[in-house]
Amino acid sequence: MSGWDRWLEQRDERRRSDGIDRLDAILRQGGPESESRDPVDLASNDYLGLSRDPRVVAAAHEALARYGASATASRLVTGTLPVHRDLEGALCRLTGRPAALAFSTGYAANLGVLTALSGRGAEILLDAHVHASLHDAARMSRVPYETFPHNDAAALDRELARRAGSRVLVAVESIYSVLGDAAPLPDLLEVCHRHGALLVVDEAHGIGVAGRGRGLVHELGLAGAHDLVVTLTLSKSLGSQGGAVVGSTAVRHHLVNTARSFIFDTGLAPASAAAARAAAEVVLDEPSLAEAVRANARTIAAVCGIEQAAGAVQSIAMPSPEAAFAASLDLRAEGILVGCFRPPSVPDGVSRLRVTARADLPGAVLRQAAQLVARRAGALDPTRTAATTAGSRAGDAPSSARGLVSVVAGEDARPPTASAPTSASASDLSLLDD
Repeated sequence: MSGWDRWLEQRDERRRSDGIDRLDAILRQGGPESESRDPVDLASNDYLGLSRDPRVVAAAHEALARYGASATASRLVTGTLPVHRDLEGALCRLTGRPAALAFSTGYAANLGVLTALSGRGAEILLDAHVHASLHDAARMSRVPYETFPHNDAAALDRELARRAGSRVLVAVESIYSVLGDAAPLPDLLEVCHRHGALLVVDEAHGIGVAGRGRGLVHELGLAGAHDLVVTLTLSKSLGSQGGAVVGSTAVRHHLVNTARSFIFDTGLAPASAAAARAAAEVVLDEPSLAEAVRANARTIAAVCGIEQAAGAVQSIAMPSPEAAFAASLDLRAEGILVGCFRPPSVPDGVSRLRVTARADLPGAVLRQAAQLVARRAGALDPTRTAATTAGSRAGDAPSSARGLVSVVAGEDARPPTASAPTSASASDLSLLDD
């Protein structure tokens, strides 16, 4: 056995012993004929059900027939197609921002914006709960970066005061996918404006859900704010694949010239771009979809006895990684898919079931599924009550895992062999840094 084989074996054994081993199991077959046999999906990010909307699928088919399966080159060579401009225009109309630039993934959009807008002489401050892509972007920027306590505008004010005279980027999410809480964006923007910092807001979980589908930034009247840049994904509410940065025309032009994850990447596939463009138009034209998500979120929260989160994802705190994993497997056997958050992927070290409200779930189906989720979660955590669970988010304390979010619905049906840690050291982050 080579040294590399031994190293891989040791890492595999460590994951198994810590109860955090993951596998990419096939849980849905796809196709109209399989819909009656597939499980009830409370785990995916298709919040509005637009990935199968006939208008979205038709747009993808049309682009596939017109442009082929690939953009065939980077955007700066021959990879920019009319469909990319159409998508970017639709995103501007949806978010109320003047310019947009599409990337191949939301991850690439976050990498691009932080690395291109920082550089020599800059510093980066991250909310302690932001997504792994923003942590990675800060590392790759090769500038000093730190985190500040989650959703704490006063703490951010102190950190920026310490950096008077420096060029600082502050990165937050509009709605967080683990705790489900919304960022105090007006307070954070006011602090940034006072100190001359740039606020980058990741709307991955806000677009399609908040602000009648137009995002939390738009809902709060901040779409025209100066010194604010928005990133988003096309793979959640917009039912497609890709990402984008929306902001000023100056920011867009700077990214075209400096964002390595844009310059050195093949352009977004035409079918994905067309699908996302069609979905953005549907969201803009049909704000009732966003309300359907919120209504289904209320149902899940009420049935499960938890405080309703700001976005589509509702999370149920569990007493241990083993209990969360066992509940997800039990529910899978019942024909219901839920996500499972376990250390080190959770920013506060608390394992949770992730239950996603989707606009296209019939009420009766949703309520029955939520009842089974509540029953399984309660059976594996007999001390959990509506009163204690509803207050769980307020008492969560950030850990060193800080925002490395991993949604796992597709794990191998093997229970963990030992207790997983309730927090993670920096060396553990590579295990699930996805």
